Amino acid sequence: MVSAAGLVAAMTTGGDAVASPVRRGGGEDRLARGELRGVWIATVANLDWPSKKGLTAAAQQAELIAHLDRAVECRLNAVVLQVRPTADALWPSPYEPWADCLTGAQGKDPGWDPLATAVREAHDRGLELHAWFNPYRVANHTDPTRLAASHPARRNPDWVLPYGGKLYYNPGLPEVRRFVQDAMLDAVRRYEIDAVHWDDYFYPYPVAGQEFKDDAAYERYGADFADKAAWRRDNVDRLVREMGERIREVRQGVRFGISPFAVWRNKATDPLGSDTRAGVETYDDLHADTRKWVEEGWIDYICPQIYWHIGLATADYAKVLAWWAATVRGTGVGLYVGEALYKAGDPAQPAAWQDPAELSRHLTLARDHEEVGGHIFFSAKHVAADRIGAMARVVADHYQDRVRAPR
Repeated sequence: MVSAAGLVAAMTTGGDAVASPVRRGGGEDRLARGELRGVWIATVANLDWPSKKGLTAAAQQAELIAHLDRAVECRLNAVVLQVRPTADALWPSPYEPWADCLTGAQGKDPGWDPLATAVREAHDRGLELHAWFNPYRVANHTDPTRLAASHPARRNPDWVLPYGGKLYYNPGLPEVRRFVQDAMLDAVRRYEIDAVHWDDYFYPYPVAGQEFKDDAAYERYGADFADKAAWRRDNVDRLVREMGERIREVRQGVRFGISPFAVWRNKATDPLGSDTRAGVETYDDLHADTRKWVEEGWIDYICPQIYWHIGLATADYAKVLAWWAATVRGTGVGLYVGEALYKAGDPAQPAAWQDPAELSRHLTLARDHEEVGGHIFFSAKHVAADRIGAMARVVADHYQDRVRAPR
């Protein structure tokens, strides 16, 4: 195993930003046109950045630049920065308050524009900047009085529902759908971002014994649907379809990508589903018909979070990967794979994740599927720490040269 320190010391990043990729295995054509090599930078609850609330603007900028520099050292070419973590913003938004992850006080001006700086510094380093938004999450608590006084959720309390210890915008309200689109599109309009990126939060993950109380909205808007589940899926479908259309109207060339939980439906539920026995199915539990979004071409790329190891009985990485490759085939929708770097070396994880080569094997396996256009690693602090050298192994085995991200 190549050590992380030794690998970084051996790298020379200057001048290799557009080097020709090493071509090998079954993915020669894919590599010839570039591949996405990304890292998520999570800001919610200060998971990755800033390391804590209330740092000075200079300290926040230094930490952000360190993450970008580390991405370059690992020969990545994209960062996926969370810029709307809890219905607040990492730019001076006219729609929503400043994010509390910056200063510790939602609505307080941090004294700089993190999104503008991130776009500029990323592009200066040959990195794409995918702006990561969460459409419906309002807060990781249920007390509206803890939100900034100017927060739209406080001005429009009928938009908000508590569930599972958190607050969410109600996806069943057309005015909510329009508002969250407007809030996100403000960043598309004002900044040279390369993509709009959503993760797996649509309707909330199920919590045993609790009900998402959207009956009133269903009674008002759901008469044309067979049941509430079908109505909820249509609400999310509308959000996805409309957002894709509006992004193209606002700024040509900005891609739209979604990174869902990786199981659409289990085969036992639906013969079209994957050969898995997952406890969550996005179609049924999150009301997110991820397969439909690909087939309809409403999005430019999909990045399923295949956060399992090869051979896992309930959700084998290899089987889930193959299912997604077949799903995108012929659609024109790009396929990137979300990789669970955070599990590597975690003592709570099974033996496979104690092996520094597990993630590298994922990329080797993906070369057998020409539909796979790259990988995104969760998350930045784990790329930086690289607990057991799993990221170093990926770089040594697969990223000998730096390549452009696919367009």
